[in-house]
Amino acid sequence: MKVCTFFGHRDTPESVMVLIREVLIELIEHEKSVRFLVGSEGSFDKMVTKVLKELMSVYRNIECDIVVAYLDGKNRELLFENTVFPEGLECVPKKFAIEYRNRWMLKQSDYIVAYVNRPFGGAAKFVELAEKQNITVINLAKQKT
Repeated sequence: MKVCTFFGHRDTPESVMVLIREVLIELIEHEKSVRFLVGSEGSFDKMVTKVLKELMSVYRNIECDIVVAYLDGKNRELLFENTVFPEGLECVPKKFAIEYRNRWMLKQSDYIVAYVNRPFGGAAKFVELAEKQNITVINLAKQKT
């Protein structure tokens, strides 16, 4: 099973949701089965989660996990039953929790779907790391919206 992870800016515009849907459908139809790992922060993660929830009703060959960086009250309202809290994260200071979670997600991944339109910030950092590790990166910011 191939694994796809997502990295994007917290302020990703809603117009990107159309591209997210198109790319995910293409990936799902290309692979026999796909496991998606989605964070729980910012607008990009929320859009991805919404699209995946819709696609899960159509495609039976996909799995979706929300990978949380914190065990707090807001995570109780997630849309998927499959919530993952990476092992060892409980020992990481809260300030570094998202970075630890993102590194864990990156290690699992065959594909990265991203929205990175500036060369700084966490999303840009992890897209760069993925490229250095020869992980396939699909940057939606380089496509037309």
